[in-house]
Amino acid sequence: MQPLIYLDHAATSWPKPPEVAAAMLDALQNSGANAGRGNHSLAVGTGRVLVRTRSMLAELFGVANSQDIAFTHNTTMGLNMAIKGTLQPGDHVISTMTEHNSVRRPLEYLRNTIGVEVDYLQVDQKGQVDLLELERTFRPNTRMVICNHSSNLLGSILPIGDIGDIAKTHGALFLVDAAQSAGALDIDVAKMNIDLLAFPGHKGLLGPQGTGGLYISPGLDLEPLMLGGTGSQSENSMQPNVRPDRYEAGTQNAVGIAGLLAGLKVIRTIGTEVIHHKEWLLTQRLMEGLAGIKGLRLLGPALGEARTGIVSFVIEGEDSAAIAHYLDRGCHIAVRAGMHCTPLAHKSADTLESGAVRASVGVSSTELEIERMLAAMKEKYGQAGSRQK
Repeated sequence: MQPLIYLDHAATSWPKPPEVAAAMLDALQNSGANAGRGNHSLAVGTGRVLVRTRSMLAELFGVANSQDIAFTHNTTMGLNMAIKGTLQPGDHVISTMTEHNSVRRPLEYLRNTIGVEVDYLQVDQKGQVDLLELERTFRPNTRMVICNHSSNLLGSILPIGDIGDIAKTHGALFLVDAAQSAGALDIDVAKMNIDLLAFPGHKGLLGPQGTGGLYISPGLDLEPLMLGGTGSQSENSMQPNVRPDRYEAGTQNAVGIAGLLAGLKVIRTIGTEVIHHKEWLLTQRLMEGLAGIKGLRLLGPALGEARTGIVSFVIEGEDSAAIAHYLDRGCHIAVRAGMHCTPLAHKSADTLESGAVRASVGVSSTELEIERMLAAMKEKYGQAGSRQK
């Protein structure tokens, strides 16, 4: 059997660097205590791991005070914390048609329960929003602008610095979903006027599943999503106001955070610019090769344009799930097909009925893996003139 080729890094990065597994095993065997729940050496040692991880995240994202970063289980939890902890009845939100359900579903829930108003900006075929249209969409009651840094379907990269400037001009909060960009694209919350940044630990940051975080601007007081024990101010019946305790009720995933710290060290050693350039080159080769397949349409930015490590496509007359099944069972190549939890983006790309096949590369992907996927696709689906919208 041929070795597995993993091209589903947009869902979670794999394989993890060996340093990640080693750090997690060490935490389990040698420092598995509960941080903040005691003054003994094991608890203090675990606490140091959390402090170091928070500090490295702050360095990566341009955060002045690492205490403004709360650990979460994933990006979804961070987005829910930001959205539900901020919006009030009658608030207006501007978002986009490329958002993940982790944004859309909380917004629709608040629309239906407390009357939050929502506008989703249309995007073009390359996944870009019209900044003039964004300007025109603001209302007196616009409380927040929410967008992804990069679409998990199209691979498009939004100009979050420009969007942050516009939001600030209108006095609106700016929430960024960095699920597909953290670790691969430069992010500076101060320079980009980002008030809230939700990010995963298990994708581009190379940590394990069950890790992530939310940056919360120091001037913003969210209502906590969860209440409970923090190890601090235990005599009080109300949740502490001090950060990050206010937003981190319950026992932390210390073993996972130890793995995340190891992943962050790998990212820092390689550098986000190097990672992004490598992933971009691999997407360009994949797009070049796929363009020779009959009836195939590539989604998102055109060849040569900026994108993250995501290449999605459809083939006229072919079922997307069947293509993915063929690649998996017949060729040992792991991709993802379907809606990708972003039906609005599929609607914009005119693939709502068919879904799409998504191949996504990561820091561990190789040119040989791309060539094997191209060979498998061409063997099954042939070659002839194709088109790209």
